[in-house]
Amino acid sequence: MTVLTIILLAMVTFLTRYLFIHPKLPLNIGPRLERFLSYSGPTVLTAIWVPIIFVEHGKFNSDWSNPYLIAAIIAIIVAKVTRNVYLTIGLSVSVFVLCKFYLFT
Repeated sequence: MTVLTIILLAMVTFLTRYLFIHPKLPLNIGPRLERFLSYSGPTVLTAIWVPIIFVEHGKFNSDWSNPYLIAAIIAIIVAKVTRNVYLTIGLSVSVFVLCKFYLFT
């Protein structure tokens, strides 16, 4: 289901962008449709990260021993405080590796 959602939203995103870039198709959209389409990117990203963080072996996992959840929380905090992409990636990956291979083995 997740893969199907990702594929469908990627197709919607591509087609809507292509229709307005192609020179032989002079189309203009209204502000309501433009606002609606602005949600396709975050929707695709959410469809990718939610199962990675919360689904383990086909079951919902929000336990504090979930290294994906801990690393995601660290990533959110670091991104909000520092607004530095590289620091956010570095710290969250480091926390994930520490949790996955040393703390919760």
